[in-house]
Amino acid sequence: MIEVFKTNVQEVEQSHLIVGKLLEHFPNSIINFDLEDCDKILRIHATSVCNNSVIELVNSCGYHCEVLP
Repeated sequence: MIEVFKTNVQEVEQSHLIVGKLLEHFPNSIINFDLEDCDKILRIHATSVCNNSVIELVNSCGYHCEVLP
């Protein structure tokens, strides 16, 4: 499954920090940002993803995150 989130992450360094934290919780996942997209997309490809956990983790880093429909 692939989950897609809209964020307000702006910098590559910030995205690396968040990806690292997400990989701690979802270790067998493929996680990346598309900072060129106007929605600063976060994609997570994993067997199972808890959207609320992802949102809470990104929010705890000081950034906004919401599921894209």
